[in-house]
This record gives sequence, C-alpha cells and structure tokens, in this order.
Amino acid sequence: MRSAEFDRDQVLRSAMDVFITKGYSNTSMQDLKKATGLHPGSIYCAFNNKRGLLLAALEHYRDQRYAQFVTLFSQSSSVISAIESYLEHVVDECEREQIKDCLLQKALSELAQQDVEVADVISQMLKQWQQTLAEQLALAQQRHEINDQRDSQHLAQFLVMGIYGLRTFSHTRPEPGVIRRLAADLMAYIQQ
Repeated sequence: MRSAEFDRDQVLRSAMDVFITKGYSNTSMQDLKKATGLHPGSIYCAFNNKRGLLLAALEHYRDQRYAQFVTLFSQSSSVISAIESYLEHVVDECEREQIKDCLLQKALSELAQQDVEVADVISQMLKQWQQTLAEQLALAQQRHEINDQRDSQHLAQFLVMGIYGLRTFSHTRPEPGVIRRLAADLMAYIQQ
C-alpha cells in the first residue's frame, strides 16, 4: 500500500488551529478533513486516529514554540530582555480579538480527567518548558540581572503560573491595558 504524500508541517499546523479553536472533544474528523485537506483514511494511516494526530500536533507545537524560545534568547542582549519579549508576545496573543490559546494548556485543561496518558505527555512538555525557564533565570542570576538569592525553580514556577493566568484571564475580556499591566507586575516580581 502506498503511503499518502502531504506536507506534514502544514497538516500539523492546521490540526493545531482546529484543536485550539474547537477543543479536542469538539473536533470531528470532518473538521480535521476540512482543515488539513486529508481524508479520514489518510489521517488514520498517518496518525492512527484523532488522538494520534493530537499527540503529533502537540509535539509539533512544543517543537515550534521551543525553537521560537531559543531564537528569542539567542537574539536578546540579556535573559531579562528575552523574558520581557516573550511576555510581550503572550500579551499580544491575549489582547487579540481572536484569543490564541496555548495548545498545551488548552488540551491539558480539557483532557486531564479524560485521558491520563495524554495529560502526562502534556505535563512533561510543560515541565520541560518550566525547566528551560528555570535554567534561563539561573543564568540571569549568574549574570547579576536578577537577585541571585532567590530560587530559580520557584521563579520559573511563578512565571509559568503567571503566563497561564494571563492566558486564562484574557478570556474574561478585561479592559484594555489590564493584561499588559499584569504582565509588567509579573516581570517586576521576577526582577525583585
């Protein structure tokens, strides 16, 4: 049997958009067919099922975000300026008319009780992201950009909690500027 040929990155980006917009449970195979251009049989052949496509999309999302993260830190003059730029990106996503959720956060919220295996995969991805932040914050401490008497792991946890909170709070449609001010408060805490 001949394998289907398609642009895997494009299919995964399209699937991510559908999963972010509709959620995993509300995404049908027809939604995926429409978004990806693949027939259900091709999706099953390439990814086994909708769950397999979600797992592949999650990995793609993680890899894409990590590459952006690495680029941001490599192009910034300091760790703190990179974190500020990252938070600015989060704020921009939160202030859009069509709020762009984090696929990992959204899928974890939806699937934590329904699919423990998928929830564990997502939790591991998020823990890796938090660890990367902790390493960057430890580097900022070594460079004397922030107080070196504070625990970098705790700062990373606080930063991750704040980012989750900003994304979730943005769905309440706060007054203009509120998300930006909260992000500035989050940065101020990190820099204390």
